[in-house]
Amino acid sequence: MQLTLMGISRRGPRWQQDACAEYAQRLPAEIKLRSLELAPARRSSSEPRDQVRRAEAQKIRAALRTGQHVIVLDESGATLSTRQLARHLRRWIDTGTDVALVIGGPDGLDPPLRKEAAECWSLSALTLPHGLARLLVLEQIYRAWSILSNHPYHRD
Repeated sequence: MQLTLMGISRRGPRWQQDACAEYAQRLPAEIKLRSLELAPARRSSSEPRDQVRRAEAQKIRAALRTGQHVIVLDESGATLSTRQLARHLRRWIDTGTDVALVIGGPDGLDPPLRKEAAECWSLSALTLPHGLARLLVLEQIYRAWSILSNHPYHRD
């Protein structure tokens, strides 16, 4: 399976990059990670936020691949436990499903893009900076894999 983690962001601080790289490196070969950081749309004080979100949604759509199971990450989405994520991961691996997890920009996701996605998940009721959201996703994917593999990383 291929897992694409994409978002609208600028490159974060070195510690975030290092932490993301650490979890990406821990993933097994059966999970092929494709990580994309798409540049935020240009903003001006007079430009409406919905116009910025539409421009960023176009960048996201252009980066998606045909046949991907698209999951947008948004604070209004459904919450999952780590064990529920592990069940999703097992199904994706078993079926060879290519998945795209999408993190919106500073102004969030364009509502039509949210509706087009197969699913909408929430990482937290809190608003998270993009870099921390990316790190949280990678850590949870690794943790879900560790559950499936009976690896001691995850403890109940």
